[in-house]
Amino acid sequence: TLPRKELYETWEVAKRVRRRYRGGRVLDLACGHGLLAHIMLILDDSSEMAIAVDKNIPANAENLSNTLISAWPRLQNRIIYKNISIEEVDVRPDDIVVSAHACGTLTDLIIAKATAQLARVAVLPCCHDLRQSPTCGLAGWMEKTLAVDTIRAVELRAKGYKIIAQNIPDEITPKNRLLMGEYEKKLGER
Repeated sequence: TLPRKELYETWEVAKRVRRRYRGGRVLDLACGHGLLAHIMLILDDSSEMAIAVDKNIPANAENLSNTLISAWPRLQNRIIYKNISIEEVDVRPDDIVVSAHACGTLTDLIIAKATAQLARVAVLPCCHDLRQSPTCGLAGWMEKTLAVDTIRAVELRAKGYKIIAQNIPDEITPKNRLLMGEYEKKLGER
């Protein structure tokens, strides 16, 4: 079984991402059950496929996938689970790299993987590791985890990304800061 909270927050993330970004292969990194990969395809059929990546995919992920495929048959053969590390993932520029609740510095790794290929990215950070994630002195002005996410947004913008920062309603999840980014091509770039 899947906790209701996980369903609601994953649906909310996918809905908000799909309002901004259509098409492209979906990479659900640190995917857990891979629910986000499925919902991204349910909400936008123009994405050919989704790859759900985690080093420890739960045993019941297959049951969840089969249940969703029985309700949405068009998902058949379009979701691939990969039991590998994020470092092993091949990201392409037209991908949408997503993650809901990537713990600690996994969020930073996911952003780095996406930006290395100028792919679109959307993350809902959680479990901030304040020993490893920089606040860059902003903790004197704002709550420390907000400072970490602010630095992530600023760094994404510095890499040439148009960023969108949104809050998912608190009643859905208390760790509710959604950061999305799409690379803005410079004049003359291909």
